[in-house]
Parts: sequence; C-alpha cells; structure tokens
Amino acid sequence: QVQLQESGPGLVKPSQMLSLTCTVSGGSITTSPYTWSWIRQPPGKGLEWMGAIVYGGITYYSPSLRSRTSISRDTTKNQFSLQLSSVTPEDTGLYYCARNVNLRFAYWGQGTQVTVSS
Repeated sequence: QVQLQESGPGLVKPSQMLSLTCTVSGGSITTSPYTWSWIRQPPGKGLEWMGAIVYGGITYYSPSLRSRTSISRDTTKNQFSLQLSSVTPEDTGLYYCARNVNLRFAYWGQGTQVTVSS
C-alpha cells in the first residue's frame, strides 16, 4: 500500500519561504507512470493543484503559482518537496501531497496545516 506523509513547519512568517516534504512509502517516486503532486486548500475554499513532479523528474506548476513555486525530489530518500516563496496570509491552509495519473488522485497524504502569520 502506498502511503504519503507531509512534514514541515506549521507556521511561516509573511514574505518568507514555505517548505514542505512528502515522504513516500510502499512505492517508488520513480515508478512509471505516476506523478507526484502538491495540492492545497485554504480555509473555506476548494482544492488547488499547485504543481507536480513526474516519475522521470520533470516538473509542472499551476500558472498562478509558477513564479514562486519549486518542486524537487530526493530519490534516495523517496521524498519530494515543495517550496513556496514570498508567502502571505492567503497562503494559509491545508497542504497535501498526492500521487496521480492524469486527473486521478488515488493516494493522498493526511494533509498538514500551514499558517502564515507574524
């Protein structure tokens, strides 16, 4: 069974960088044809796909977040990470990592709360 677990600081100051890591077990992040995504949900709002890294290492980003989002991976640790720069309180929300193929998101982490506040 594939399991994903988000980790990282729950509190980030405005203008600083948000950094999260997703640890994957039960499957390799380099296995075809899977894509490894980051999704977030602000309070009271819907899910927003942020970006992803595919099994071969290519990254994709939501146009609205591309300028300040970076996704990377460490294949030796079976982890992939999210960095979101210049955060504001509007970046507050639940952050999820997930495995997907096209638009099917079959496996999710439990989510981690991130609050942007001074």
